[in-house]
Amino acid sequence: MTAREEKPIIEMTHVTFSYDAPAEGGAENNDDAALRDVSLIIGTGEFVGVIGPSGAGKSTLASVMSGAIPHHYHGTLYGATLVDGHDTCDVTLTDISQVVGSVLQDINTQMVASVVEDEMLFGLENFGVPHDQIEARVAQTLETVGISNLRDREIATLSGGQKQKVAIAAILAMRPRVLVLDEPTAALDPASSTLVFETLRKVREEGVTVVVIEQKVALLSEYCDRILVMRKGALVLDGTPREVFSHGDELRRIGVDSPRVARVYNSLAKDGLVAGTAPCLTVPEAEKLITDLVQPETKTSCHVASAEEDARESGFRAGSKHVAAPRPHAEGTEPVVSLEDVSFAYPGGTASVDHLDMRVFPGEVVGIVGQNGAGKTTLTKLLNGLLRPAFGTVRMAGLDTREVPTSAIAAHCATLFQNPDYQLCKDTVLEEVSFGLTLQGVDENDARESAGAVIERFGLPADEAPFSLSRGQRQMVALASVVVMEPEVVLLDEPTSGLDYRECMTVMDTVSDMAERGCAVIMVCHDMEVVSDFAERIVVMANGRILDRGGTLEMFSNAPLMREASVKAPQVIELSETLAHDLSPEFAGISQVSGIVDLTEEMVRRG
Repeated sequence: MTAREEKPIIEMTHVTFSYDAPAEGGAENNDDAALRDVSLIIGTGEFVGVIGPSGAGKSTLASVMSGAIPHHYHGTLYGATLVDGHDTCDVTLTDISQVVGSVLQDINTQMVASVVEDEMLFGLENFGVPHDQIEARVAQTLETVGISNLRDREIATLSGGQKQKVAIAAILAMRPRVLVLDEPTAALDPASSTLVFETLRKVREEGVTVVVIEQKVALLSEYCDRILVMRKGALVLDGTPREVFSHGDELRRIGVDSPRVARVYNSLAKDGLVAGTAPCLTVPEAEKLITDLVQPETKTSCHVASAEEDARESGFRAGSKHVAAPRPHAEGTEPVVSLEDVSFAYPGGTASVDHLDMRVFPGEVVGIVGQNGAGKTTLTKLLNGLLRPAFGTVRMAGLDTREVPTSAIAAHCATLFQNPDYQLCKDTVLEEVSFGLTLQGVDENDARESAGAVIERFGLPADEAPFSLSRGQRQMVALASVVVMEPEVVLLDEPTSGLDYRECMTVMDTVSDMAERGCAVIMVCHDMEVVSDFAERIVVMANGRILDRGGTLEMFSNAPLMREASVKAPQVIELSETLAHDLSPEFAGISQVSGIVDLTEEMVRRG
């Protein structure tokens, strides 16, 4: 008997919900409905992933499951939602929270204490957990999530990713029967993201039902039993990861990505090389599939290694749509950004960066990668003048950041913060995007015209209030306000966090266009697929230091370096490395799905 065939822990029957007053004829006919006729059953112990574009209703679905709808968010609700057999309209939110624990998308709104330990204690004490059990629960949960070392830290000093872990730990300590998480890894590095999902796997093995909204489809495909796909408030797909990701074309039309190895399989299937609708979900599965198709003569490891080195040294990136090898700079070209032996420590010595050296030239896209707490955000604050170095020199467009006001630096360097809400302040999207130009003295009509062009390109509603939009759309508004300024340097701190696949591609194509026009782009990013696709160079950080820097493929191919930095290479690069070593050196240097597919088809034709 499957989990869903047993007594369900959550059951939704024809649920429709609108945050606004219903249109004439009822909520079912309301174009503004956030959920539309959703029926589903989630069984005890299931691990369910939820995907969909921004505005699809994913967060609203989570609010219904957790009881926040109807008890916290008000609107018009049709249908019924049962949690452990009880209708959420008939019991209190406190009763529901005894069963369902939730981790919100905006972590800062969930924090109630100033110190990590107090955050952990708050829920346990309020729910009446016996005092002789509290210490063991706190210690065990902190260790499970991997943040025992943060127990005495002030929450204000934590990175976004560290805060995310604290929020998850605080809920897990309550030992809920259902855990609902809204994009829990959005701000986490790859290793930490995997740790979160391993933690969720452990609690699931203890009988906890897990429902997780997530954009990282490769993680969902590896850990979930089942995936729900939402679009415009409706549930459009429901199945196992293989069943769902076999609909690659439909998902992309919706605005959802698939794991890169699934895209390899689907492309080969479309071209008639493989049959069936069960795509690969892991690199080993894709390697076996391609090996079985090609079946070449065995190559010597010496020959393979030599070919790999030749490919890397020449900067060959087969099938790469966006990225070339690091470009040579014209003789005499000055870097627009430079750090020379820069060090900085926060008060109390809780975090620091040491001996940072880096140069960035006009037109480059440089990725900054590394674990949470590695110092990446501190680096960006040193660049934009929000922090001043204790030692060393930071130069931005020729200006020493210690000698000029922040406003002078801002005239050359624009920043997109990790949380877009920190830089939104106007009543409409049009006013928000044009605001920076008017501050620089641009005529108001000209500013609005320029802003309107950028808004149209991003597909944003010009007359809507920014804070009425989804998190992903607010991120787009913040980026539009940066793009319209046409800065010499743009600093992006997690520019794709919270974005769906279509929004992500819009943002990054815009970033590429900025670089083509000579803007230097420095991008802190935990999405290694995005870094691989768009950054020509990466700087690898860990523990406040720069471990290494160089061409994107070269760095990602350095397995010991990636482990030290808690970074996992993108699936396609990992697959190409494995195939180059075990199958044919021709696969060396491929970083895109199309490159893997094209070469595989060519080798099959050769026989």
